[in-house]
Amino acid sequence: MKERDKKEDIDKLLDEKPSHEKSFVRDFFSYLSMSALCIVLGLFIGVLGYHWTAGLSWLDATVEASMILSGMGPVNPLLTNGAKLFASLYALFSGLVFVLAMGVVLSPLIYSLMKQLRLNKCQKN
Repeated sequence: MKERDKKEDIDKLLDEKPSHEKSFVRDFFSYLSMSALCIVLGLFIGVLGYHWTAGLSWLDATVEASMILSGMGPVNPLLTNGAKLFASLYALFSGLVFVLAMGVVLSPLIYSLMKQLRLNKCQKN
């Protein structure tokens, strides 16, 4: 009787899979949008900082912040100590933003993978 109950539980889990797939896609896009929001906010902080501390134009500040945020490195030489201090702090901040954004994007994928592995383990038993 217990073996039959286990088989029914597994069948029930397999029947619910399509609704989980829909929620996975919804969750993935919501986490992706949260990650994009973090990146945009980080970029906004960089643009403001480079514009005010280094005296760069809005376009040059955007390029500089984008390059640092993406890990490519600086474009324009920084002449003032305030700009150099901001650039070093922003580079550290950008590394954290990148790790945070990747963690947020990958979390539903890893969760789904772990859930799938657990389902496979249930099927073997």
